[in-house]
Amino acid sequence: MRINYIDNLEGWRSGFNFHIPIKVRFSETDMYGHVNNVSPFIYFEEARIDYLQDLGIVTDISNKDSAIIVADLQCDYWKQIYFNEELKLYVKVASAGNTSFDLHYMALKEDDDIVLTGRGRIVHINPQTGQSKPLTEEMKRKML
Repeated sequence: MRINYIDNLEGWRSGFNFHIPIKVRFSETDMYGHVNNVSPFIYFEEARIDYLQDLGIVTDISNKDSAIIVADLQCDYWKQIYFNEELKLYVKVASAGNTSFDLHYMALKEDDDIVLTGRGRIVHINPQTGQSKPLTEEMKRKML
Protein backbone atom coordinates (compact mmCIF):
# COMPACT_ATOMS: atom_id res chain seq x y z
CA MET A 1 0.00 0.00 0.00
CA ARG A 2 1.47 3.37 -1.02
CA ILE A 3 0.74 6.31 1.29
CA ASN A 4 1.95 9.76 0.16
CA TYR A 5 3.21 10.87 3.61
CA ILE A 6 5.22 7.66 4.20
CA ASP A 7 8.45 7.39 2.22
CA ASN A 8 10.00 4.43 4.02
CA LEU A 9 7.55 2.40 6.10
CA GLU A 10 10.06 0.85 8.51
CA GLY A 11 11.88 4.15 9.08
CA TRP A 12 8.58 5.99 9.51
CA ARG A 13 7.25 3.35 11.87
CA SER A 14 10.37 3.38 14.04
CA GLY A 15 9.97 7.13 14.69
CA PHE A 16 6.99 6.69 17.02
CA ASN A 17 7.55 6.77 20.78
CA PHE A 18 4.17 7.76 22.24
CA HIS A 19 1.00 5.69 22.15
CA ILE A 20 -2.30 5.22 23.95
CA PRO A 21 -4.41 2.07 24.24
CA ILE A 22 -7.73 1.91 22.41
CA LYS A 23 -10.35 -0.76 23.04
CA VAL A 24 -12.94 -0.80 20.29
CA ARG A 25 -16.40 -0.30 21.71
CA PHE A 26 -19.55 -1.83 20.24
CA SER A 27 -20.94 1.66 19.56
CA GLU A 28 -17.96 2.33 17.24
CA THR A 29 -18.85 -0.51 14.90
CA ASP A 30 -21.25 -0.58 11.98
CA MET A 31 -23.86 -3.10 10.92
CA TYR A 32 -21.12 -5.33 9.44
CA GLY A 33 -19.35 -5.57 12.80
CA HIS A 34 -16.25 -3.58 11.92
CA VAL A 35 -15.17 -0.13 13.04
CA ASN A 36 -17.19 2.63 11.47
CA ASN A 37 -15.14 4.88 9.18
CA VAL A 38 -15.53 7.92 11.49
CA SER A 39 -14.23 6.19 14.63
CA PRO A 40 -10.51 6.46 13.76
CA PHE A 41 -10.83 10.24 13.78
CA ILE A 42 -12.05 10.02 17.37
CA TYR A 43 -9.07 7.78 18.18
CA PHE A 44 -6.75 10.31 16.53
CA GLU A 45 -8.24 13.11 18.63
CA GLU A 46 -7.78 11.19 21.87
CA ALA A 47 -4.17 10.33 21.03
CA ARG A 48 -3.42 13.88 19.82
CA ILE A 49 -4.66 15.50 23.02
CA ASP A 50 -2.86 13.02 25.29
CA TYR A 51 0.34 13.43 23.26
CA LEU A 52 0.27 17.23 23.27
CA GLN A 53 -0.46 17.22 27.01
CA ASP A 54 2.42 14.80 27.54
CA LEU A 55 4.72 17.17 25.62
CA GLY A 56 3.44 20.10 27.70
CA ILE A 57 2.14 21.94 24.64
CA VAL A 58 -1.55 21.78 25.55
CA THR A 59 -1.89 22.36 29.26
CA ASP A 60 -4.70 24.88 29.59
CA ILE A 61 -7.60 24.71 27.13
CA SER A 62 -9.09 27.88 28.63
CA ASN A 63 -6.11 29.96 27.40
CA LYS A 64 -7.58 33.05 25.69
CA ASP A 65 -4.36 33.96 23.84
CA SER A 66 -3.33 30.67 22.28
CA ALA A 67 -5.05 27.62 20.85
CA ILE A 68 -4.30 24.83 18.43
CA ILE A 69 -6.85 23.66 15.90
CA VAL A 70 -7.02 20.92 13.30
CA ALA A 71 -6.75 22.30 9.77
CA ASP A 72 -6.99 18.97 7.97
CA LEU A 73 -7.06 15.31 8.87
CA GLN A 74 -6.52 12.18 6.79
CA CYS A 75 -6.95 8.50 7.59
CA ASP A 76 -5.82 5.51 5.58
CA TYR A 77 -7.47 2.20 6.39
CA TRP A 78 -5.12 -0.80 6.04
CA LYS A 79 -7.14 -3.61 7.64
CA GLN A 80 -10.54 -4.04 9.18
CA ILE A 81 -10.93 -3.55 12.91
CA TYR A 82 -13.65 -5.24 14.96
CA PHE A 83 -15.50 -4.81 18.25
CA ASN A 84 -13.48 -5.55 21.38
CA GLU A 85 -10.12 -5.50 19.62
CA GLU A 86 -7.33 -3.67 21.39
CA LEU A 87 -5.16 -1.22 19.50
CA LYS A 88 -2.09 0.83 20.22
CA LEU A 89 -2.58 4.30 18.71
CA TYR A 90 0.75 6.03 18.10
CA VAL A 91 1.25 9.73 17.35
CA LYS A 92 4.30 11.84 16.53
CA VAL A 93 5.24 15.25 15.20
CA ALA A 94 6.40 14.74 11.62
CA SER A 95 7.33 18.35 10.86
CA ALA A 96 6.86 21.87 12.20
CA GLY A 97 6.66 25.16 10.35
CA ASN A 98 6.19 28.73 11.50
CA THR A 99 2.55 28.56 12.60
CA SER A 100 1.63 24.90 12.18
CA PHE A 101 2.86 21.34 12.52
CA ASP A 102 2.04 17.97 11.03
CA LEU A 103 1.15 14.99 13.21
CA HIS A 104 1.28 11.41 12.00
CA TYR A 105 -0.72 8.53 13.44
CA MET A 106 -0.35 4.75 13.36
CA ALA A 107 -2.66 2.13 14.88
CA LEU A 108 -1.42 -1.40 15.52
CA LYS A 109 -3.37 -4.51 16.45
CA GLU A 110 -2.10 -6.82 19.19
CA ASP A 111 0.00 -8.70 16.60
CA ASP A 112 1.71 -5.41 15.64
CA ASP A 113 0.04 -5.29 12.22
CA ILE A 114 -0.73 -1.78 11.01
CA VAL A 115 -4.48 -1.25 10.70
CA LEU A 116 -4.63 2.55 10.33
CA THR A 117 -2.30 5.38 9.46
CA GLY A 118 -3.06 9.06 9.28
CA ARG A 119 -1.78 12.59 9.28
CA GLY A 120 -3.11 16.01 10.15
CA ARG A 121 -2.06 19.65 10.02
CA ILE A 122 -2.42 21.47 13.35
CA VAL A 123 -2.42 25.28 13.37
CA HIS A 124 -1.52 27.56 16.27
CA ILE A 125 -4.01 30.44 16.42
CA ASN A 126 -5.10 33.43 18.46
CA PRO A 127 -8.62 32.35 19.53
CA GLN A 128 -9.73 35.99 19.83
CA THR A 129 -9.02 36.78 16.17
CA GLY A 130 -9.00 33.31 14.62
CA GLN A 131 -5.72 34.22 12.91
CA SER A 132 -2.70 31.95 12.87
CA LYS A 133 0.20 32.91 15.07
CA PRO A 134 3.80 31.71 15.24
CA LEU A 135 4.65 28.63 17.26
CA THR A 136 6.81 29.62 20.21
CA GLU A 137 10.40 28.44 20.37
CA GLU A 138 9.43 26.46 23.48
CA MET A 139 6.65 24.67 21.55
CA LYS A 140 9.07 23.80 18.74
CA ARG A 141 11.71 22.59 21.23
CA LYS A 142 9.17 20.27 22.89
CA MET A 143 7.99 18.91 19.54
CA LEU A 144 11.28 18.21 17.85
